[in-house]
Amino acid sequence: MHAFLKGGVSSKPAAKEKAGSSGETGKTRERLVPWVEKYRPRCVDDVAYQEEVVAMLKKSLEGSDLPNMLFYGPPGTGKTSTILAASRELFGDMYRLRVLELNASDERGIDVIRNKVKTFAQLAAGGTRPDGRPCPPFKIIILDEADSMTNAAQSALRRTMEKQSKNTRFCLICNYVSRIIEPLTSRCSKFRFKPLSEDVQRKRLLEICEKEGIKCGEEAMNTIISTSEGDLRKAITYLQSAYRLRGEDDITVQDIYEIGGVVPDEVMSNLMITCSSGSYEKLERTVQDLLREGYAATQVVTQLFDLVVDRGDLTDTQKSAIMERMAIIDKRLCDGADEYLQIMDVFTHMMGQICNI
Repeated sequence: MHAFLKGGVSSKPAAKEKAGSSGETGKTRERLVPWVEKYRPRCVDDVAYQEEVVAMLKKSLEGSDLPNMLFYGPPGTGKTSTILAASRELFGDMYRLRVLELNASDERGIDVIRNKVKTFAQLAAGGTRPDGRPCPPFKIIILDEADSMTNAAQSALRRTMEKQSKNTRFCLICNYVSRIIEPLTSRCSKFRFKPLSEDVQRKRLLEICEKEGIKCGEEAMNTIISTSEGDLRKAITYLQSAYRLRGEDDITVQDIYEIGGVVPDEVMSNLMITCSSGSYEKLERTVQDLLREGYAATQVVTQLFDLVVDRGDLTDTQKSAIMERMAIIDKRLCDGADEYLQIMDVFTHMMGQICNI
């Protein structure tokens, strides 16, 4: 009996210990969620700065109907979050059964469009949820980064959109609407997502700082906003990375530069001074030192653009010649060209314009 009671008594602390460990695991798991997902809008009203799109979706949600839609605009402006939030409001607990989402990481060739997408579109959809509440009698197919689909796959999708219009709605999401074929764009309501303003980004980032207990000064916050270039997803990622780096300490401007891979202003100024010297050997050494530090060539070109535009000692003709060369270099870098050769190309061209060589 004593052994039994002893075992029974000892089992309670073990159970408490197990419950405590599971609670700690749950808290740890909650803390490890990326903030981009943790603070993703859960309803249409939470979407920031896209008034026209939100107004249209709210009207459509009131009538429980949606047209075929095409969302386009820069990355990080809320395109995917908006349609996901609208789908959750429409379908509730049936969200996973009624929504098919495919992005660039999935195989989306013509065979997938003909088989997977077509099969999902042909499934019937009821008008009630399991809890008895009314539900729209259609499904939603989300094709994220649709501008990376081949023309053959887009052409195959055209016929599916027409035939399954009764029980399926399509939402195409892309960065460049010019890469979507005309027959698809004519079948969709087009909505442009604008880059988020500085005030909107600052408001959302300050909310996250308050909830997470982050110490971020005004100068560091301005640096996050300027380096993210209207991309709220990038801004939130920078903020979380800086918090993981600094912990309870204040986030500094240098931290944001390190995380974002931004070339320091003094390094760019040194490059501009070297270009003005007219010495090719000195320029070569400076560029080699730059790339040894690990800075990306695309980031150098991006920052160089702003410096050239703001220079007052260059004529419009010189600036246009430099910009034309920068456009060519940017295309080569996108195609995978060697970074050292391309950086040398753009700076030697700039040296020729500045020194009239």
